[in-house]
Amino acid sequence: MIEIQPVEHLSATVDIPASKSYTNRALLIAALADGECRVENPLFSDDTHYMSEALIRFGIPVRREDGKAFIVSGTGGKITAPAEEIFVGNAGTTMRFLTTFSTLANGVTRLNGDKRMQERPIGDLLDCLKQMQVEAVSVRGNQCPPLEIHGGQVPGGEVRLAGNKSSQYLTSILLSAPYFANDTTIRIQGDLTSKTYADITLDIMGAFGVRVENENYQRFKVFAGEHYRARDYRVEGDWSSASYFLGAAAVAGGEISLTGLNPDSVQGDAQFVDVLAQMGCEIEKSSEKIRVKGNPLKGITINMNNMPDVVQTLAVVALFAEGKTSITGIGNLRIKETDRIEALAMELSRLGTEVDSGEDYLTIRPAEQYSGAEIETYDDHRMAMSFALAGLKIPGVKIKNPKCVEKSFPDFFDRFGKL
Repeated sequence: MIEIQPVEHLSATVDIPASKSYTNRALLIAALADGECRVENPLFSDDTHYMSEALIRFGIPVRREDGKAFIVSGTGGKITAPAEEIFVGNAGTTMRFLTTFSTLANGVTRLNGDKRMQERPIGDLLDCLKQMQVEAVSVRGNQCPPLEIHGGQVPGGEVRLAGNKSSQYLTSILLSAPYFANDTTIRIQGDLTSKTYADITLDIMGAFGVRVENENYQRFKVFAGEHYRARDYRVEGDWSSASYFLGAAAVAGGEISLTGLNPDSVQGDAQFVDVLAQMGCEIEKSSEKIRVKGNPLKGITINMNNMPDVVQTLAVVALFAEGKTSITGIGNLRIKETDRIEALAMELSRLGTEVDSGEDYLTIRPAEQYSGAEIETYDDHRMAMSFALAGLKIPGVKIKNPKCVEKSFPDFFDRFGKL
């Protein structure tokens, strides 16, 4: 357990680590490319460790170079199913991306995860694979892992995919589709959630030489035979990780400058600075740094469907605003590392605020006074990091199981402590 120490005024510069979303996509793409890829400035964390180790199990040489790069010797899409089950903990991107990747492997691949992963639905993706005559099943018949996938040549063709639960299902198919036998068209049923994560996928696929037709996020087409080209690729900084330091300036006042970020990134969480500006913060962007100056905050009403990974950060910042903050469009938070809507309602209430929640919304009404508490993290890295912000203003905030941040930001509390 870690107790956060309150501060009066912040003045700091923080270098932001690499993007988990880009790193895991880059690793999988490099594994499919024909030749050696150097993935520079990757994130080394639990989730990317699970991905790199899984690729090794598929017979793809992956090595780590001095904490600076992954060197991946791609096999041009020719992979063999591992003899033993692959365990991915609670790494959602790893499980979902590997599900379609496994269809390319001759033989039977078994994918499994921890207790929470075994509760996280993946049925919509399995249904999409079934439409391509791929045998990919939930072993327990509950549409959740563990999974068993019978791989070989994948026909491709036209499929329909429900878009309302997770954009990771779409990304899973897109990343491996260049190696299907025929062109692949994915038609989205309903509205695609978290569109900005699809943008990340299209961005990195393009960087490795594969174009994807995107028709208003309702129809995506990948052409067979457009394979990934081996190259050196540098991973950009992670805007989700940046949100905690942006939020720190908003909560504690003072000024924080962040380096290592792409101000023109397609990451949806890059828009979080605009959310803070709407609440009253002063923002300056340049190619060298992002500067945030804290000012008195006001509550807002906002749809966060394109920024789901910073909802927890916003919810904690909202504790210190004048007036209520209503966050909508967040139903997919219920199938993340924990049910994040329920977890937020519980832990915000523990500090003394009034919270209303529903299937896809959260409303926070700030209290006149807060009291310290031991914050349950539910083994969710983002719960731990976001609630650390509360401790900058509220004495006695303690974060349980701080090691859960190793999933995406292993040295978070070291960097946060230096503020």
